[in-house]
Amino acid sequence: MSRLRPNLGDAPWLTGGPLARILDILDRDGEEARVVGGAVRNALIGQPVHEIDVATTARPEEVVRRAAQAYLRAVPTGIDHGTVTLVADGTPYEVTTLREDVETYGRKAKVEFGRDWRRDAERRDFTINALSLSRDGVIHDYVGGLADLEARRVRFIGDAGQRIAEDYLRILRFFRFHAAYGEGEPDPAALHACIAGRDGLSSLSRERVRMELLKLVLARRAPDAVRVMANSGILVTILGGVPYLVPFERMTAIETALNEPPDAIRRLSALAVAIQEDAERLFERLRLSNAEHDRLRSVADGWWRIDPNRMTPREGRALLYRLGALRFRDRVLLAWSRSQDGPDDSAWRDLLELPARWHAPACPIMAADLIARGLAKGPALGVALREAEAAWIAADFPADPMAAAAIADRVAANHRT
Repeated sequence: MSRLRPNLGDAPWLTGGPLARILDILDRDGEEARVVGGAVRNALIGQPVHEIDVATTARPEEVVRRAAQAYLRAVPTGIDHGTVTLVADGTPYEVTTLREDVETYGRKAKVEFGRDWRRDAERRDFTINALSLSRDGVIHDYVGGLADLEARRVRFIGDAGQRIAEDYLRILRFFRFHAAYGEGEPDPAALHACIAGRDGLSSLSRERVRMELLKLVLARRAPDAVRVMANSGILVTILGGVPYLVPFERMTAIETALNEPPDAIRRLSALAVAIQEDAERLFERLRLSNAEHDRLRSVADGWWRIDPNRMTPREGRALLYRLGALRFRDRVLLAWSRSQDGPDDSAWRDLLELPARWHAPACPIMAADLIARGLAKGPALGVALREAEAAWIAADFPADPMAAAAIADRVAANHRT
């Protein structure tokens, strides 16, 4: 029995709403428009349809003209390459004119706009991404994508080495799509071509590698794909260091057991971060955002000290206070993934849930309290204030005003002498 949805003609996103408006203006008067790519693939296997791309025989200037007549906003996001973004009811849709290779120069090709759906499909990367869908629900398959989707197999279209040479990012895309949609072992021809072309990864921008890698680690079968990448010498080329495969697998298993939404930076930490130098290396190699960099630096700082069977409740509260809920959970999960304890371990679960049970109060000792006790403004006041906060934490966050006052008295007295 087929695992694919038998008919997409009644899909609400196809027959109504903003997409229907766009197809109404493009799929007539001698021109044809179809939904292409990921939306078709996901709809066929019953996965959510998010971004919807449209291909058309109409040239970009004709797309813009028809959009203007229909009072739709047209944004020339990649008009030189045939792409115009149409905005209907506040929703953007990328509309791209069919293209075909008219001449090839080794690894490059001269591309012109065309009207041949088969030749346009043959230019794409994977067979499962080359399906197109007419507005009447008919699926068009020129490269065997339906059979591969049925078999949960990810294959390059045509010669895998040539497809990779056109864009080396397709190596990472192959593993991401295999992790998301494939089953069993990777396609042998594709894997061989990825290994043969791995040196080309160094020619890619760090931003593109980051984007693809962070998507890959979130995929359904990411641990399997990452293991193949490591064994093929591809992963170390990307990370610039030795990957930690077992903690990565354990992190995904823990998230699944907890029904925790997968987090790309948290998974990256399990895969590639043991010390802060690892965080610095990834920051440079992947051009991570400052926020992503800060999370990796934080999680690398002393995760090995966390053990729920040895940590006292007071120590747990102190760590949560210093880190905040997000970084506390990051560090606990990394330590858990590198422990020998299973994803159902009750002690780890109890520690991880601490932010839901206990909310860190604000320190009641202020600079004004120490000034009132005779300390002058200046750098020494800041030192004293930090000492007072540390003493308040060590006392397990007393809420009694008299206890806070006693700490302020003691710290102020130490700094006056």
